[in-house]
Amino acid sequence: MPELPDVEGFRRTFADHAVARPIERVDVLDPGVLRGVSAPRLRKALRGHRFAPPRRHGKWLVAPVDGNREPAILLLHFGMTGSLSWAETGGDRQRHDRVVWSFADGELRYRDMRKLTGLRLLPDERALDRVLGETGPDALSLSRKDLSQILGRSRRQAKAALMDQSVVAGLGNLLTDEILWRARIHPKRSCAELTPGELGQLHRKMSTTLRQSVTAGQVPPRRSWLTGHRDEPDGACPRCGTRLSHARIGGRGTIWCPHCQPS
Repeated sequence: MPELPDVEGFRRTFADHAVARPIERVDVLDPGVLRGVSAPRLRKALRGHRFAPPRRHGKWLVAPVDGNREPAILLLHFGMTGSLSWAETGGDRQRHDRVVWSFADGELRYRDMRKLTGLRLLPDERALDRVLGETGPDALSLSRKDLSQILGRSRRQAKAALMDQSVVAGLGNLLTDEILWRARIHPKRSCAELTPGELGQLHRKMSTTLRQSVTAGQVPPRRSWLTGHRDEPDGACPRCGTRLSHARIGGRGTIWCPHCQPS
């Protein structure tokens, strides 16, 4: 599932290849990914125009359209299986490519197998605010003070709270497990029970994990990371060697070290 580091990578791909260049063609290969806009309307709004530099908020990618008489914003979400890639013109397209924007020397391709969230075309920033109105602050820009205030007044389990996009935007299953493991906090701990020291540790480990993951363009499955042992039935903690625990918490597969993250 694309999380904040993946979407930041998509933003870079978008910025490197699709900004300030005329959009020559828009191919909607599957209108099932469009939300609130028809394929003809999307083509009319984008063809011949240019994208301004995109920005990211949590798992959302925001791409303003520049030089259009009618202001427009392309809003992309990648659901569980989405991606954004650049390819040379004429290269074979994949079966799950849904929308393709063509430029003079290549194509920007939105690919999504499950089509859970998709694309929107919005008229202005106010409309964008309405769509993102219930989304929490971006995890990468969240200060220690803000994180402490957000979690300190919650009685929810730590994992459930961190994965809630209305609480903190951008964290998914892999990141949340990795951050809690690094911070030595059990995923079922109540946020209200966390001490100021633990909240400070959580913020530090969240910031470090995000920075490292953004550099890698994903949550890397390194052997020194908890993420590198997720799929091992008898995996051991890379820090202390204790056999990892597995359970479903908040409906999501969760791993933790019972020694490093006591309940």
